[in-house]
Amino acid sequence: MVGKYKVITLCGSTRFKDAFMEANKRLTLEGNIVISVGLFGHSGDREVWENMEEDTLTRTKEMLDDMHKRKIDMADEIFVINVGGYIGSSTRSEIDYARAHGKAVRYLVDPEEAVEK
Repeated sequence: MVGKYKVITLCGSTRFKDAFMEANKRLTLEGNIVISVGLFGHSGDREVWENMEEDTLTRTKEMLDDMHKRKIDMADEIFVINVGGYIGSSTRSEIDYARAHGKAVRYLVDPEEAVEK
């Protein structure tokens, strides 16, 4: 908490840029401080991949992944943008990291409901 405001870090695949923007807006209007990603590598921000193929580990991608863990450190909880129930390996590692550090985890789509579909 910062003052009376809960701090929430958004996590999820950067292919869901619109969902990130919508969640950021909604959670902010609910009275939260929202921390998001700085770049959307799967939605056009090519700098993440340093002109390499997506999913290739680059220095920039490594830095951004580490930086996102620091954003989780600063938060009270994470909010997972799992459109259609999708959770990739990077997001799964962030969820595991958050839980290991005592952070609450909330989801856009309830994972149990997503599995049932």
